[in-house]
Amino acid sequence: MKILIRTILLLICIHVNSLVAQQKQPNILFIAIDDMNDWTGFLGGHSQTITPNMDKLAKMGVNFTNAHTSAPGCSPSRNALLYGVQPFNSGLYPFYEHDIHKQLMEQYTSLPRLLKENGYLTYGAGKIHHGRNRDQREWTDYLKTTPNKKKFKKGEGYVKGKNGKYSFRPTINPDEEHIDYQVASYGIEKLHEKHHKPFFLAVGIVKPHLPFDAPVRFFDNLPKDIIPPPFNETDYDDIPAVGKSFSKKGEYNHYLTKGVWGDVRKAYLACISWADYNVGRVLDALEKSEYADNTIVVLWSDHGFHLGEKKTFKKFTLWEEATRVPFIIYDTRNKHVQKGSTYSEAVSLINVYKTIADYTKVKTPDYVDGESLLPIVNNQSILLENPTITSWGRGNYSVRTKQYRYIQYFDGGEELYNHYNDPNEWKNLANDTNYKSLKNELKGHLPTQEKEMVSDFVSKWSVEGADKSNYKTKKKKTKKKKK
Repeated sequence: MKILIRTILLLICIHVNSLVAQQKQPNILFIAIDDMNDWTGFLGGHSQTITPNMDKLAKMGVNFTNAHTSAPGCSPSRNALLYGVQPFNSGLYPFYEHDIHKQLMEQYTSLPRLLKENGYLTYGAGKIHHGRNRDQREWTDYLKTTPNKKKFKKGEGYVKGKNGKYSFRPTINPDEEHIDYQVASYGIEKLHEKHHKPFFLAVGIVKPHLPFDAPVRFFDNLPKDIIPPPFNETDYDDIPAVGKSFSKKGEYNHYLTKGVWGDVRKAYLACISWADYNVGRVLDALEKSEYADNTIVVLWSDHGFHLGEKKTFKKFTLWEEATRVPFIIYDTRNKHVQKGSTYSEAVSLINVYKTIADYTKVKTPDYVDGESLLPIVNNQSILLENPTITSWGRGNYSVRTKQYRYIQYFDGGEELYNHYNDPNEWKNLANDTNYKSLKNELKGHLPTQEKEMVSDFVSKWSVEGADKSNYKTKKKKTKKKKK
């Protein structure tokens, strides 16, 4: 009887402590990852991937298995998430030079700034915004990283060109000479410190962004032969012209001709494991810290990445490989309710802003798009009001639901895929009369109004859609030499 009473009292104490923790403003551990697609264990995108730390996090929190970016590129994706506005409502469709943030900070309240203005300590490191935006209105402190010259293991990997951007090689530098290690170490340092206010700690992991260079041991841990993704030679037969124009066939064919696709994919997987290792270091520090029971962990990637699927490389398409992202939310105050949960309905990263504001009980500006995911973290049977919308240039949009992806290009070209029986998006159903009603339903979710593209500080190479013709790069005429 005494044992039963003690057990009941212990359970009551745990419940009371949990309620007390949830009444306090929680800390936010915000882990941003660059260019990571679904080649992780918890998303099952590649059978040879090694991601034990993120897999562990997915088993503790809610794994959003059908999460998608607002735009398949770093600049527009991060602008949408951090300022809380969809590209078609902000006009920020393409990439921008870093000075754009001076203008945006006058127009919008970024997520870290919102929290700082409402009593949070805000710490940042690595890549959070696209560009070096360390505005004091946003950040209490921001790490200045120290780049080091890379040293490579001779005779391994592949490098294209001379500038090192397209490098797929193992490094032999000490861990601490890598930027991501420094970024993770900063996060660990902040988790060891005593804070007199709740904090927002943003840890921006850069890998697996190009170049695909990582410490040699992460290459060595992978099999010699890397399994290529599924491929269909006739895939392009039913894709509209604008969709085809997004592909990077030149890069695809280069790696194919050189016979180095295995090196490229192995390097990408090695970078994913390296990113996972540094994420794990930060998560271990959280677990051992005094903030282990009052912190919301939000892990996300800014967009996906093609590694030969649909004869393309990199991002910049409206297909699954470019839009689908890792996305996990773990509320340490509510460990038992959410443990190992998955949510397979389509979810957009545009919801991150309102979700974090909801957790911290901070009111968002009226212009902010999206909806809070906090109710879903607590109850995975809840459905969102809207499907996900991804933009890549004004007039080019993808609508993703649990089962379907519909794409409409600015010139009227269309694609429709049924993910239940065509997960690789090989059969375009847009012209199938059996799907006319469904297609019209999905089209109803497209924006009815589009903001004109912001032209200040625009990176001309990235302009797509209805504005592309105004930014065509003029080729210089070369004079023929007389014989």
